[in-house]
Amino acid sequence: MIDWHAIDTVLLDMDGTLLDLHYDNFFWTQHLPRRYAEIHGGDPERINDQLMSRIMAEKGSLNWYCLDYWSDQLKLDIIALKREVAHLIAPHPSTNEFLHALKASHCDVWLVTNAHRGSLDLKLEHTDLGEHISKIISSHELGIPKEDTEFWRKLQQHWHFDPTRSLLVDDTASVLDSAAAFGIRHLLTLRQPDSKQALRDSLTYPAVLSFAEVLPITRQS
Repeated sequence: MIDWHAIDTVLLDMDGTLLDLHYDNFFWTQHLPRRYAEIHGGDPERINDQLMSRIMAEKGSLNWYCLDYWSDQLKLDIIALKREVAHLIAPHPSTNEFLHALKASHCDVWLVTNAHRGSLDLKLEHTDLGEHISKIISSHELGIPKEDTEFWRKLQQHWHFDPTRSLLVDDTASVLDSAAAFGIRHLLTLRQPDSKQALRDSLTYPAVLSFAEVLPITRQS
């Protein structure tokens, strides 16, 4: 599926790609509505519907991912609430093997995420992702989400990479679309970003259930 000799730079998404998306889905759809009701009062079911409507209205924008934005909008300490369920943060079963293989290869490995720095720091604290990656970039640093082709242009301006010799692994189709439009040649997605949800079929991009499907990676001399 992947010709590793044609790749110099590996761009890795975090949530739903390296890490199980169950943590994030559980937080936004279950923990946050429950804690909002406890703190502010109101009917939990109605609050859940209202929160989901407000959150979905920001989908694809930087606000969607911004914990500062939601803390202000909801009058809650979102980072503190996320810490309450941090025990659910977990890599996919094949992530560690994949990262070790990448580190031993000729490839330069970058984490490129839409996660807000507060969420990113929390996940780095609870995993060893940072030990295997040479650059960690949040879209908040560039002021534009990965769903926008302009993000990739800005990324290349700040840290040069050759799109034709780069691989992006991401669970979000709109991000893969923007990367493809920019010219990133090698694209891969996941069949099961959330371990508690069903496998995804009929995907537009090549997809794996386990990173073991794209090993081994050999070091070039």
